[in-house]
Amino acid sequence: MRQSGTDGIGGSPPRPDGALKARGEFAYSSDLWHEDMLWGTTLRSPHARANILSVDVSEALAVPGVHAVLTHEDIPGSTHYGLEIADQPALAIDRVRHHGEAIALVAADHPETARRAARRIKVAYEVLTPIVTEEQCLDPQTHGYVHEPREYRARAHGNICHEQRLVSGLGVTDEVRAMADVVVRGSYEVGMQDQAFLGPESGLAVPAEDGGVDLYIATQWLHVDRRQMAPVLGLPEEKVRLTLAGVGGAFGGREDLSMQIHACLLALRTGRPVKIVYSRDESFFGHVHRHPARMTYEHGATRDGRLVYSDARIVLDGGAYASSSPAVVGNAASLGNGPYVIPHVRMHALALYSNNPPCGAMRGFGAVQAAFGYESQMDRLAAALGMDPVAFRQLNAVRQGDRMPTGQEIDAPAPVAELLQRVKDMPLPPPLDPGRTDGPRDPHTPGGPDLRQLPGALSNTTHGEGVVRGVGYSVGIKNVGYSEGFDDHSTARVRLEVIGGEPVALVHTAMAEVGQGGVTVHAQIARTELGVEQVTIHPATTEVGSAGSTSASRQTYMTGGAVKLAAEAVARQLIERGRRRYGWTLNDLTLAGGRVVSASAGPLVPIADLLGDEPIDLTREHHHRPTAPFDPETGQGFGHVQYTFCANRAVVDVDVDLGLVKVVELSAVQDVGRALNPSAVVGQIQGGCTQALGLAVMEEIVVRDGEVRNASFTDYLIPTILDTPPIPVEILELPDPNAPYGLRGVGEASTVSATPSIVAAIREATGLALNRIPVRPEHLTTERPGVA
Repeated sequence: MRQSGTDGIGGSPPRPDGALKARGEFAYSSDLWHEDMLWGTTLRSPHARANILSVDVSEALAVPGVHAVLTHEDIPGSTHYGLEIADQPALAIDRVRHHGEAIALVAADHPETARRAARRIKVAYEVLTPIVTEEQCLDPQTHGYVHEPREYRARAHGNICHEQRLVSGLGVTDEVRAMADVVVRGSYEVGMQDQAFLGPESGLAVPAEDGGVDLYIATQWLHVDRRQMAPVLGLPEEKVRLTLAGVGGAFGGREDLSMQIHACLLALRTGRPVKIVYSRDESFFGHVHRHPARMTYEHGATRDGRLVYSDARIVLDGGAYASSSPAVVGNAASLGNGPYVIPHVRMHALALYSNNPPCGAMRGFGAVQAAFGYESQMDRLAAALGMDPVAFRQLNAVRQGDRMPTGQEIDAPAPVAELLQRVKDMPLPPPLDPGRTDGPRDPHTPGGPDLRQLPGALSNTTHGEGVVRGVGYSVGIKNVGYSEGFDDHSTARVRLEVIGGEPVALVHTAMAEVGQGGVTVHAQIARTELGVEQVTIHPATTEVGSAGSTSASRQTYMTGGAVKLAAEAVARQLIERGRRRYGWTLNDLTLAGGRVVSASAGPLVPIADLLGDEPIDLTREHHHRPTAPFDPETGQGFGHVQYTFCANRAVVDVDVDLGLVKVVELSAVQDVGRALNPSAVVGQIQGGCTQALGLAVMEEIVVRDGEVRNASFTDYLIPTILDTPPIPVEILELPDPNAPYGLRGVGEASTVSATPSIVAAIREATGLALNRIPVRPEHLTTERPGVA
């Protein structure tokens, strides 16, 4: 991928893939092709919990055009894998634990042939009652175990996958409660959200002459995929080679394996390339989702509005397998009281194994669910105290130098109060204007409003008589990078050489470009540090060291940091070459404009002349400062490398008769440390807000008795351009001294903070409690006073 121009960090050069995607010319993983490839498909369980009595593949093998049918008995290596805990079978062995679990694989010369053969596989089940509720999960003696009663890791037991307790100050005791003049209690629920990326899971596995396999795949982390795949394939890691294919969105849903192992198993068995592309409904079964949550919060405050204590319990449904649930629990516990100073805290967060669909990483990663709980509480406390909700938050907001409930000092700017003030001061959208003359109108209501302004838009469901406006505020906190002692690092190789008489930089990392714009930023960093225009981004592969996952808002911080280190090293080596050749003694030498430049003496020599036919090629690793695990019982510890904050204001119109909601505007103010690419930063914040809007009012995977009921975009609704309001964004740039260029990760904070602001605005418009998201029309009609 070639980029040129003079834009370094701080500029907003166009994305090299942007125009291709807009024109429909970008090559995604589903576009991969090999002339002699086969097509793979997967047989999945129709049951949430069952014992497998037998699997008969004979009829499938007899279908003309079928080249292989595989079950767990055909796996050459380990039978299980997992992102953090190896508890998930590559193919079901003796039982199924969730609706849609993979049981068998088919490879055929046509995708429809493969699907037809898969339907002929006969599986005999003993169907069991699924374990799906919190009460069932926590009573395994009565309802059973999702997994055998053994520990996959030390802190898992029964149907509890992982738990984290946190206590700060005096905890919450009768003595502490007595310090509070006002106490507010609330119970909250968050539904299961899907990442809903538009590019379904897909990839192409090609068997290699050395007995290994090459996989071209849409993923978020090439190296962790390989780490999980190689033992199952029975191959050393060096014989499992991955190259990133075009990714059509991710948001955490590609952090776990989907079809990677399956395609490679089929390719190695048949000796032919095998392509797998999920259908939309299979995609809903093929990746993890956002954890649904049930939360209880109790807060106490003094009459003057100072928070005294917080007592909280967060229960996350992790589904059938662990995925990243332990880390999500850590986030929920450590961030679950928000960006507020609270002297006394008690928190218990846990994730359960159940027979519901597996849940794992999704944008916001445990902080989203908690923010809905604690921000709802902040509004209720403000109301109970008769205070403005923004002023109440500002009074209790953390600042640099304060400590989180984990005991960790916030040692970088924490402008929470300023963010809230800025978002409050942004101009409000004009009120609903019944006197506008443009646009379609109800012919029976002369002078009535433009119907496009109303909830329900042109459906003619209302003429505005039941529409009420509400305004709501919220603020959220999110960690950046991997936490709790994980050795988070990233690798970058930078090569500087002369091509066609011009100096050209090659940047090679394993970073997964999933739409976040990392390839653009890497080129900007290389231009800035090397003073060249031409930058080539090498395709991401496992031929270079790991870049970690494109998640946790970490790639610009971590892989951008690695590119910076490698480019700086290349620049130093080139300047040293010039010192040796020309005898330079100046100490103010840099690279700029294609030349070695001295601040005092001016331009010295072209980079191309100094390089000649001797390229400089260096690789560097970037590690962030070390973190530590949280204490299991107290939650104390330096667990997070960086915090990021965002504040939102939502303006909504609600038709209180029909239960329809229109988000009129969703404003955001976020501290980004330093905006390396301001346009991309604003786009990330707006995208995060849009996903938060979906969770607030429309997105939910409906699961009944473990069965997914709406595995399609017909029934699982996501915001379209017509649902997405104007999203004005202001960015603050208060550098973090510990981060490359002072930047903060930006991808998730707005997803954490925006949902509560929308629900707060709906509450203000309706006067309803609204303790569950997404808010549905029936919640706005059946909950109204006097409505049955």
